[in-house]
Amino acid sequence: MNKDYFFCGVGGSGMLPLAMIVQAQGNRIAGSDRALDQGRTPDKFDWLRAHGVALHPQDGSGVTSPDQIVVATGAVEDTVPDIGAAKRVGATIKTRPQLLSELFNAAPTSIGVAGTSGKSTITGMVAWILDQAGRQPTVVNGAVMKNFADADHPFASALVGGPDLFVAEVDESDGSIARYDPTVAVVSNISLDHKSMEELRDLFGGFVGRATTAVLNLDNPETAALAQTLPTGKAVTFALGEEEADLSAHDLAPLPTGMSFELRLRGEPPRPVVLNVPGAHNVANALAALGAVKALGVSIEDAVAALETFAGIRRRLEVVGTQSGVTVIDDFAHNPDKIAATLKTLHAFDGRLLILF
Repeated sequence: MNKDYFFCGVGGSGMLPLAMIVQAQGNRIAGSDRALDQGRTPDKFDWLRAHGVALHPQDGSGVTSPDQIVVATGAVEDTVPDIGAAKRVGATIKTRPQLLSELFNAAPTSIGVAGTSGKSTITGMVAWILDQAGRQPTVVNGAVMKNFADADHPFASALVGGPDLFVAEVDESDGSIARYDPTVAVVSNISLDHKSMEELRDLFGGFVGRATTAVLNLDNPETAALAQTLPTGKAVTFALGEEEADLSAHDLAPLPTGMSFELRLRGEPPRPVVLNVPGAHNVANALAALGAVKALGVSIEDAVAALETFAGIRRRLEVVGTQSGVTVIDDFAHNPDKIAATLKTLHAFDGRLLILF
């Protein structure tokens, strides 16, 4: 390896994990960030320096050689000085989705997690199950996975594992989902968010078509319709309370810290499952994760045991603290489906709700 990468916006939630994975493969990492220039989040940049990342002002001064690979977000403009400098010196320019999909497709086995909502949580669940099963996955998520966050890894939106198994949250909003060729394609749901329904059907249909196994949600009309188009044996389906699905959840009950339900798996006796994350939407996310790891041969017993210690994703119904009998919860929900799922979950608890958006 030993290539020189320069990440434009290296402190970003999508860039930082990717930089760490590229570095773990033996490459040199440098980068710039507007937040660094503005003096924001100094702890994050101290952490990056301590982990061998050379930081530069975002003025183009860090891009000096045609041998550098300059990585920018999908929405890259020539007005960014680093990009202007890259063009002047003849450096290779790649978008983040381009680089991530190249790493993903290079792995012999891969799980791509897509859908309008639930992606980060499902990716985190899959990562934790595979990690606990000793499979050493390399993971790129769009949010911090609390199970992997510690003093040395405060920004655990990535997990640096082995080269043979790659798990990634895959985004349809910029169309980059078309670049991924997964072994297992997970689609949680499809609803209007960033693109027209026609475009979405085309993108998700292609994603699922390129996979060996597709894990699809029968509770969502669009993913259920997608399951109908696939050859026998290719789709693994999941649903809440739906006997027709390969994996289904029944008798859902809210707990003070999560959910309990009965898991039914085609051809196996029912088994009880307890999650430490709340809401029916997280039960659906758990079914999606179980379907994905089952496709890679992880036993359901091991997978369920790991799920019971899954700590969640930062800013997904995250309890910030309790004071004077008031619990403060931080949540990232930002489109109608996600907000509806959050509200439905909160209404399962006793007490008055004060909601700020």
